[in-house]
Amino acid sequence: MQTRTLGTTGPQTSALGLGCMGMSALYGDTDRSESIATLHAALDAGVTLLDTGDFYGMGHNELLINEALRTAPAAAREKAQISVKFGALRTVEGGFTGYDGRPNAVKNFAAYSLQRLGTDHIDIYRIARVDPDVPIEETVGAIAELVEAGHVRHIGLSEVGAETLRRAAAVAPISDLQIEYSLISRGIEEAILPAARELGIGVTAYGVLSRGLISGHFSRDRKLAANDFRGMSPRFQGENLDRNLDLVDALRKIAEQKGVSVAQTAIAWVLSRGEDIVPLVGARRRDRLTEALGALDVTLDSDDLSAIERAVPPGAAAGDRYPTDQMAHLDSEH
Repeated sequence: MQTRTLGTTGPQTSALGLGCMGMSALYGDTDRSESIATLHAALDAGVTLLDTGDFYGMGHNELLINEALRTAPAAAREKAQISVKFGALRTVEGGFTGYDGRPNAVKNFAAYSLQRLGTDHIDIYRIARVDPDVPIEETVGAIAELVEAGHVRHIGLSEVGAETLRRAAAVAPISDLQIEYSLISRGIEEAILPAARELGIGVTAYGVLSRGLISGHFSRDRKLAANDFRGMSPRFQGENLDRNLDLVDALRKIAEQKGVSVAQTAIAWVLSRGEDIVPLVGARRRDRLTEALGALDVTLDSDDLSAIERAVPPGAAAGDRYPTDQMAHLDSEH
């Protein structure tokens, strides 16, 4: 397994991380046994970075990772690094009602996560979205106290803009910024990525396949389950979906010429953007994981990259990456 280092102060991780959210929520029905098998397969392949959130399935995802690690070989378990997002407030029905970044809340969230995960520390801890009512300095300061106490190893951030990134980095060392980055989500390139690099902060890129939209497996006539949040995502709606899948068709021609899959091409593109970027792949099944790992063997030369830019130019995606109400929570978009 190839490795990369998250920023100047963060840990060395596998070059690809596994995003575990879909194993518990938001993408329709889940299969617990296949999820555990996929986690075991990832660990066996040398994937060390497992990304979760305490609000994924209201703790279900952390318990799932706990089970997978308890039943994995000791060597794999010891190498596993867990990245946890916190702060999202939920309702019994599954709705989101905001974010809580108050220092006491930060420590409360961490205590519950450590219990569910069955570990004595969290490798990387980050608030999922900035709490608009709490200065980022206070939230990061609380995580820094958890680091000092030994409960957390590294401090991360999620979906923050360049200014917030600078303010947070002035309080304590930040290992990485977790943010959406893909061929059709390139907003970070203008100001956020340059700021992260200036500050020595790595990037863990989620949504590298845009929730399956540019995986090569999503069809125009696919019917999404009622509990699949993509049904409310602008990029999966009507004409937007047709336009976005036209981009996938153009990308498919390049992938076929190289003898690789569309997904592998899209992941390899993110890998090519810099050694300071670690893509997170949201595989829920072993076959999808195997396909994603194959991206590590794909080399994109200058001609390939130019062809990809022509097929999927910056700003080509139709529709926002989240519904309007959720876009309002993204500090990175303001």
